[in-house]
Amino acid sequence: MHEVTATSGERLAADTAMGAVTLLVGDLDGMTRYYRDVVTLDVLSAEGDTVELGRAGRPVVVLRHEPALRAATPGSAGLFHTAILFQTQEALAAALYSVARNAPGTFTGSADHLVSQAFYFTDPEGNGIELYWDRARTAWSWTHGRVEMDTLFLDPNGFLQEHLTERALAGDTAGDAASVGHVHLSVGDVATARAFYVDALGFDETAALGSQAVFVSAGGYHHHMAMNVWNSRGAGPRMPALGLGRVDLALPDGDALGALEERLRHHGFAVRDDGRTLAFDDPWNNAILATSPGR
Repeated sequence: MHEVTATSGERLAADTAMGAVTLLVGDLDGMTRYYRDVVTLDVLSAEGDTVELGRAGRPVVVLRHEPALRAATPGSAGLFHTAILFQTQEALAAALYSVARNAPGTFTGSADHLVSQAFYFTDPEGNGIELYWDRARTAWSWTHGRVEMDTLFLDPNGFLQEHLTERALAGDTAGDAASVGHVHLSVGDVATARAFYVDALGFDETAALGSQAVFVSAGGYHHHMAMNVWNSRGAGPRMPALGLGRVDLALPDGDALGALEERLRHHGFAVRDDGRTLAFDDPWNNAILATSPGR
């Protein structure tokens, strides 16, 4: 098992989790249909230019209509993918089947990562999506604080044959819980990402692919976030564009939020504290909002 050696004030709280991902969209109705009818999320609220979708009352994706914005230029920093974690292979199979039936052209690949089974898609406005299921933590392999992950072949048709039950086909898994398990960002370079997300923000580094990608988490998860340069090496700060609007972090309490603010300010990053939440940007202007209950 991964063990954190740094003091608690230097790291994010172990029970930190990901919150919803906000996307700035050009076609609110079309994107709502995709995440509702294809990805199988429920509309939790729809007010004005904003639609919130999730599962079992938990927000996963927030769509905000920004018709004046245009798509980002190729090679820009921003969202690589939002990874939606399903609690069972049965519910994941139901979502995979929905995509295969309703929008098969949006499927881009699949992989067994040892810690998880994952299927990849691109939404109608070019935002990456991963739908996945985690193996039990007891099945994960750690060596010197690094988790073993790989990219092995995973046959989507075989997965459906094994896990698509009559219950799933009947739509009875639609209420099963799902959440944002992790978020991958496109960034300009890994060293700067590590300095921000590990040293300042306080995640633990769990894996790395040289100068291509770094994976980070809190509390011994395989990764809550990853930053890679596969499409964006050398990218500078983002300009306003469609795509990623904000990544939310859910911290367990006000003490954890206060420690995060102190750590970010110590490292020279601007923080906006409204008394309830902390808002800040990473070095590429990817917006992050940290919240905690009862603050």
